[in-house]
Amino acid sequence: MGYTLVLLRHGQSTWNLENRFTGWIDVPLSELGKEEAVTAARQLREAGIRPDVVHTSLLVRAIDTAQIALAEMGLSWLPVKRSWRLNERHYGALQGLDKAETAARHGEEQVKAWRRSYDIRPPALAPGDPDNPASDERYRDLAPDLKPATECLKDVVERMLPYWYDAIVPDLRDGRRVLVSAHGNSLRALVKHLDGISDDEIVEFNIPTGVPRVYELGQDLEVLSASYLGDAAEIAAKARAVAEQASRK
Repeated sequence: MGYTLVLLRHGQSTWNLENRFTGWIDVPLSELGKEEAVTAARQLREAGIRPDVVHTSLLVRAIDTAQIALAEMGLSWLPVKRSWRLNERHYGALQGLDKAETAARHGEEQVKAWRRSYDIRPPALAPGDPDNPASDERYRDLAPDLKPATECLKDVVERMLPYWYDAIVPDLRDGRRVLVSAHGNSLRALVKHLDGISDDEIVEFNIPTGVPRVYELGQDLEVLSASYLGDAAEIAAKARAVAEQASRK
């Protein structure tokens, strides 16, 4: 018996559209993002994949992507589990800034290091910044040292993996088909773990918005197959667009 896992990066958000660093700032889906969620649901239905349980972050763009997709599949009643551990990477003081303008100011290589590297953190938010998670009620029960002011991808891997082992794996082991609706970097962290991608190679790995990535896993949760649903050329174009977000205008 194998296990089915579907990873879905939320549809385009309003700040994706505006090319801003988003991180833990809670912004909604754009109209295109809502359409991407509907398309993802149709692709899953056409592939004969019906999730049994859903996991999302605490950010509305991932929550809404899941809800729109479930509604399209007639599965709005499915159980949904949420965790901050699936949140997007915290971009620190970069949050809200235009990516291309930031690249023009600091250089594309520096911004690429902040965006894509495995272990380089962006500048941190100040403790009293209103966007600091310490002032957000949804994180009030977290220990202070778990509320980041900035993160690198390595940090995301370390805070995501406990949720993978403690929440997602048990659902898979119970025979449930699992849908994870999350973010570019929290899903990059999970893909890095599942696919055994090196610290260097993960820098160039991009996840397109609104495209289901379907894993078939073996008894030991080893990857038997992994593929995106949809047109290969369109998926590649979306991934390139993600990679080019911080290019200078």
